[in-house]
Amino acid sequence: MEAANCSLRVKRPLLDPRFEGYKLSLEPLPCYQLELDAAVAEVKLRDDQYTLEHMHAFGMYNYLHYDVWYQDSVYYIDNLGRIMNLTVMLDTALGKPREVFRLPTDVTAYDNRLCASIHFTSPTWVTLSDGTGRLYVIGTGDRGNSPEKWEIIFNEELGNPFIIIHSISLLKAEEHSVAILLLRIEKEGLDLKGSGFYVSLEWVTVSKKKEDSNKYEITKRHVFHGKSVPHYAAIEPDGNGLMIVSYKSFQGVAVGHDLDDSMDEDRSEKMKVEPLYYWQQTEDDLTVTVRLPENSTKEDIQVQFLPDNINIVLKDVQVLEGKLHSSIDHESSTWTIKENDSLEISLIKKNEGLTWPELVVGNKQGELIRDPAQCAAIAERLMHLTSDELELEECDIFFEESSSLCRFDGNTLKTTHVVNLGSNQYLFSVTVDPKEMPCFCLRHDVDALLWQPHCSQQDDMWEHIATFNALGYVQASKRDKKFFACAPNYSYAALCECLRRVFIYRQPAPMSTVLYNRKEGRHVGQVAKQQVASLETNDPILGFQATNERLFVLTTKNLFLIKVNTEN
Repeated sequence: MEAANCSLRVKRPLLDPRFEGYKLSLEPLPCYQLELDAAVAEVKLRDDQYTLEHMHAFGMYNYLHYDVWYQDSVYYIDNLGRIMNLTVMLDTALGKPREVFRLPTDVTAYDNRLCASIHFTSPTWVTLSDGTGRLYVIGTGDRGNSPEKWEIIFNEELGNPFIIIHSISLLKAEEHSVAILLLRIEKEGLDLKGSGFYVSLEWVTVSKKKEDSNKYEITKRHVFHGKSVPHYAAIEPDGNGLMIVSYKSFQGVAVGHDLDDSMDEDRSEKMKVEPLYYWQQTEDDLTVTVRLPENSTKEDIQVQFLPDNINIVLKDVQVLEGKLHSSIDHESSTWTIKENDSLEISLIKKNEGLTWPELVVGNKQGELIRDPAQCAAIAERLMHLTSDELELEECDIFFEESSSLCRFDGNTLKTTHVVNLGSNQYLFSVTVDPKEMPCFCLRHDVDALLWQPHCSQQDDMWEHIATFNALGYVQASKRDKKFFACAPNYSYAALCECLRRVFIYRQPAPMSTVLYNRKEGRHVGQVAKQQVASLETNDPILGFQATNERLFVLTTKNLFLIKVNTEN
């Protein structure tokens, strides 16, 4: 069955067209600093991890983990192999982070390792990767009560190193299982075009053995291959599906199936067929190039421009016809015959600045040509990216122009729903309700919109639940931003730079005094504040998490707490 093409429905009442911007507040925010007993277990990129995908997955890794089941409880892993926890009840009585678990093996002896990763599966279960390729499923007891000993319930070597990006706990017919989503970047088997690497998502299910109630074993392994690190990937709470937001689409493959026999099978088919047309774009126009049949004359060419459609006929054969992705100025659009026996068509965009993910809706016979100068400039910038010095501005990355949101069936691994996100840039994800899937935040015009997936609602699977006014526009100016987050109750959004500075953007709140907008001649009842906190350290920021009350910022040697909600 073909995947359903869907769209995200914006709730107009959640938008504020009269939003006037953020007012800088100089009101100081209480900031508390804790010195760590041992440094954070940071793993730097190796020389052979040189691609943009390695940078996205591991170079920009968030080393601070938030326990979504318990408010204001964060964890990190230090270079002694200890999982350290800080749970805050009262800012004025902060204790040192305490050890809750220690990795059984010394991972520092492994050269080919990644950062250790942890995910809080339920109030009593945790999944852990030590960065060497070993998966742990751990029973923690009720983490909200007095400290209990964390007990390894399952551990197994699963091949090449990976990080954990999501996990859920399932109880079906009194049978308990844990589903975990692992991410690897693997080397291509053949020397194909591109970086030489591909991204592998492995969906592993660990279930309790029926004959032995105390032991667990792997019962399912699903693998998805793609060519870009997903912005967002999460398993549905019922375990029946998977949702992925990514620039390049993923495809389910059989376990043990070689990449060359699956994902690249389609690629080889495409390589045999030359694209029907090539196209490229700027902010103002699009250029379409079509190869002409031999001995073509001007009389053999018919090109019809309409505001939303195009029709190209060569020698009485229709080459391209259909609805354009967006409107054009059809009266200013032109075509000409080039010396290399090709037809060059120039389309003028009606909406300047809008990036088109496709030329004709649903037509896959063309190939988008990237601007070499633009690609070279980006590559030059990426060459200088390190964990110490990051100058990556997501809205400027040319490759991010046409991300898609896909839902995969957990049994067939086939795509069931697709949303073309176009220029709606992915910003961050946040767990609002731990019993639901994580939300994802997308740029929509100047705003940032928060979307909650509902896997049970097949006809309306994604709900617009909150808006951060003008945040899509504001964040684009932060050239050194590293992490982005928001409070689970949407009261504020925050981003941090690579070093020192943290920016907080609060939702509009009623004013205690009366303000007057002279330009529009009206009273202003609410104002949205921007606040800036500057940390007293020159160490790079390695982790960042937001709760309703506080912001947690992790550096190599310190953990900072910024009290955001000062009314309590």
